[in-house]
Amino acid sequence: MHNPHPNRVQAPHADTGLDGGAAESGKFYLVGGGIASLAAAAFLIRDGHVRGCDIVILEALDRPGGSLDGSGTAESGYVVRGGRMLESKYLCTYDLFSSIPTLDDSKSVTQEIFDWNETLQTSSTARLVRNGRRETAPAYGLAETHLLTLGRLSIEPEAMLGDSRIVDHFEASFFKTNFWLMWCTTFAFQPWHSAAEFRRYLLRFAHMSEGFNQLHGIMRTVYNQYDSMVQPLRRWLDNHGVVFEPDTRVTDLLFDETGALNRVRALVCDTARRRFDLPLGPSDKVIVTLGSMTAASSMGGMDHPAPLDTVDRTGAWNLWKNIAAGHPEFGHPSVFADHRDASKWLSFTATLRDPTLFRLIRDLTGNVPGEGGLITFPESNWLASIVLPHQPHFIGQPADVQVFWGYGLRVDEPGNFIDKPMHACTGREILTEILLHLRIEAEAERIMAHANCIPCMMPYITSQFLPRRRGDRPAVVPEGWGNLAFIGQFCELPDDVVFTVEYSVRSAQNAVYKLLGLDLAPPAVHKGQHDPRVVYQAYSTFADRR
Repeated sequence: MHNPHPNRVQAPHADTGLDGGAAESGKFYLVGGGIASLAAAAFLIRDGHVRGCDIVILEALDRPGGSLDGSGTAESGYVVRGGRMLESKYLCTYDLFSSIPTLDDSKSVTQEIFDWNETLQTSSTARLVRNGRRETAPAYGLAETHLLTLGRLSIEPEAMLGDSRIVDHFEASFFKTNFWLMWCTTFAFQPWHSAAEFRRYLLRFAHMSEGFNQLHGIMRTVYNQYDSMVQPLRRWLDNHGVVFEPDTRVTDLLFDETGALNRVRALVCDTARRRFDLPLGPSDKVIVTLGSMTAASSMGGMDHPAPLDTVDRTGAWNLWKNIAAGHPEFGHPSVFADHRDASKWLSFTATLRDPTLFRLIRDLTGNVPGEGGLITFPESNWLASIVLPHQPHFIGQPADVQVFWGYGLRVDEPGNFIDKPMHACTGREILTEILLHLRIEAEAERIMAHANCIPCMMPYITSQFLPRRRGDRPAVVPEGWGNLAFIGQFCELPDDVVFTVEYSVRSAQNAVYKLLGLDLAPPAVHKGQHDPRVVYQAYSTFADRR
């Protein structure tokens, strides 16, 4: 067959560690090494009885995990770009991790999560902090018109919302309510985000409405999610012989559209040493993670800000754009990738070698680390929030070191105390702003002397929330294709909500079962909104009539 890219080697060589289409039953090539691909590999082995050696994970970075990351040391400073919250109805996630042992082999990861959250239940007594004072179970402040709009959005078919924004449905006063402050900071919504996705969240988490202002029902892992979820899963896959190819970027797919079903015939790969086409055998299949919410992330430091990086070195967005050109069934990546000003925000991770700040926040909030969850400062021009996880937050973290995380949604606004936009601030300036919102001044110098705050700018972090129309996200297995599936945050799964581990895992489970033609289905999405008691409780809660 003619090679349209003569500057590339047509077949891979031994130094790539890749072999094309060797197994009689076919190989599986998983593009991207995030939680969706890792889950897909596990489902292939567990439920599809595929040999691990017939599964190849191609990842542009040097390690797996994708957005579920955790890195650094006590000396250099720890970093978590973010962490997805868990709750009890993440049925696909718990189904997967019920088969994955913890690193100490004492139990399954799922059992560890449930045991841990039975011991340390989230119950915030300071969800909002204004003027240095905590607000325990703050009132939602919704007017009757706001409640009516929420009710209408809950029952209106999603198709009627089109690509409308949340702000298109509510009057301006709604965005000043405590409900919105708590909702948008819990889930990272902006007023200009998708009304359809907002509606899905209202329905998906209806069963958690009672106690929402104290974060009841939010579940955590023992450590950060890289250590608690990705590492055990990666070890399990390694033990089953799954081939992990780091530093390998897939830039394009080559197609054969001459048969009854279209198929991928080759992957176009790029490594530091060569570019090559990886041919697929007749039984081989490809599972592609579309897009990346943490693409082009950039780190700052205590004395320098995190720059806004416009280059996606993972190639995830370019790959989607390349394969979608001329294939509308693959979705419309530009809807999500080309609006960075609408999808960016900044997080920060602080590593402390002095217990003063944790002690002061414990005294202010009444919560021990790991119990309180997100603390939001409503008066913050940055709409900043912080969370103090249980310590240690990293495996191997020294006993005299504490780590906490925070983020801001309005990164282009000047601070209340630091007269600079958040995106232009150093870690020192960001931490100073947080301390002043906490009204911590006398001890500030001591805290800062033993702190390392690392900001992280993420241009695409809420790109999956951007307004969309039907067809902008492709089906998990696009119609007319025989050996291709899409997974991750940018494929279409009716009813479930993006920006969750559950969405990635559910997409992987769907992809595996459909590609293999298994008579299996993922657990159904929990639909508490169909229970009249849940609906009544949600209305009573948000109407402050409990």
